[in-house]
Amino acid sequence: MDRTVRSPQKHTFRGFTSVAVAFFAVACVAVGVLISAGFDLSPQSAAQPPAGAGDFSVYPVVERNGELESPFVAVVERVQDAVVNIAARSQEQDLPWWHQRAGLATSSGSGFFFRKDGYILTNNHVVANALELTVRTADGFEYEAKLVGADSATDLAVIKVEPEHDATVIPFGDSDKLKVGDWAIAIGNPFPQQGLDRTVTVGVISAIGRSQLNFGLGETPEYQYYIQTDASINPGNSGGPLLNLRGECVGVNAAISSPTGGSVGIGFAIPINLARAVVPDLIELGRAQRGWLGVWLANVTEREAKRQGLDAVRGVRIDSVFSGSPAERAGIRSGDIILKFNGREVNNASQLSVLVSTVRSGDQVDVELVRNGARQTVRTAIGDRDSYLASAETAPAPAEGYDLYRWLGMELLTFTPEIAAAVSVEHVPGVYVGRVYPGSPADQASITRGTIILQVNNEVVKALDDVEKIARGLAGTRQRVPLIVQEPDGSITRKVLRP
Repeated sequence: MDRTVRSPQKHTFRGFTSVAVAFFAVACVAVGVLISAGFDLSPQSAAQPPAGAGDFSVYPVVERNGELESPFVAVVERVQDAVVNIAARSQEQDLPWWHQRAGLATSSGSGFFFRKDGYILTNNHVVANALELTVRTADGFEYEAKLVGADSATDLAVIKVEPEHDATVIPFGDSDKLKVGDWAIAIGNPFPQQGLDRTVTVGVISAIGRSQLNFGLGETPEYQYYIQTDASINPGNSGGPLLNLRGECVGVNAAISSPTGGSVGIGFAIPINLARAVVPDLIELGRAQRGWLGVWLANVTEREAKRQGLDAVRGVRIDSVFSGSPAERAGIRSGDIILKFNGREVNNASQLSVLVSTVRSGDQVDVELVRNGARQTVRTAIGDRDSYLASAETAPAPAEGYDLYRWLGMELLTFTPEIAAAVSVEHVPGVYVGRVYPGSPADQASITRGTIILQVNNEVVKALDDVEKIARGLAGTRQRVPLIVQEPDGSITRKVLRP
């Protein structure tokens, strides 16, 4: 089932009127909203729970000045001045009809200082397409901010102000050390125009490694490995920090899943270790560099795990290897199952894609894999994704624009029972993706070989002729094309292609 959240939410308003800008999700799927120097906080002493505390004894407390208090208090006191409100003014085109008035729309999100000289980390969707950026700090001062760099693929951005004095900063923690059940503290500006800035909520880490989230209308970040938390996150919290009990940032709040648009305890944050890899590039180059291995990936099935002698369904299967790629030069083959990459265990294709993307071009990494039941480790250099895409042959758009499967970067086949048997997949009426051209709209939408297309532009397709017929109806347009697809792992998801 497609896990759908509404497009990145910044709280949007004009003048004294507060109206949230909502992007609408696909019918019949869950709706959600994108929400827009270190500290040692080790408790001074572990307080003994009072007699008769019962179940309340599991709540963490510390003793300070002879009084029992939550450790969250110390965290908030140390970091709250680092959290800022970001107002982005833009010429918004997709406002609701009641908000269609002349002038600029103002969207509000959150961010936090991570360097004393005024560098602020936030979400890309908070600042995207902004003509003006204004930062309001905890002491009430406002600063004009400039965009330093942004990356839509990870939904991260860096902006900068010139503060009057050294800014209070929040140090980066280590998101790889997070465990389900760890305490999580979120600080942000859910509704600043109502005076609800720097709001604190507390919860736990609910899950790690959430992926395949659909933000709607084609706004889905390419690299997803989200931290899930039940700490309440609301529209306007985008870009705010998710903290551990040491006061370190372990994630950047980015999204919620909600049928109502408000927090229901399912929030998502970008792991700070992903930000660690992206931020230096954003500061130095204004964009992110991507590592490239040169493989098509697929999740491991139970059948494959047993055939390779694995004790559980884990790892990532190599579907195919690009000619001349770093993977080919390292001896990685189609059918190999990667178990570890650069010392990290991998469990799904989304995670491995994120890990590869964060390695600098030219770096050498170890890849542990299993082939025909035997484990081995190979060492491979990492290539530069942008350089490859720039030189790769992509599918050109036909003059009349009707050849949809070529135009959008896919080679398609009618999904016959014979093809289903050959790829060991249960037959369903649809169109089989035999190839995806690197850098194409299909590639950008994370469509892979082995995907089965069930609907194109809200019409059911059972054969290649159906796709071509729909494509002719789109001749001469550049409109977004929604698809309903069956992923190689069998899940049904929604994709949006942008020609």
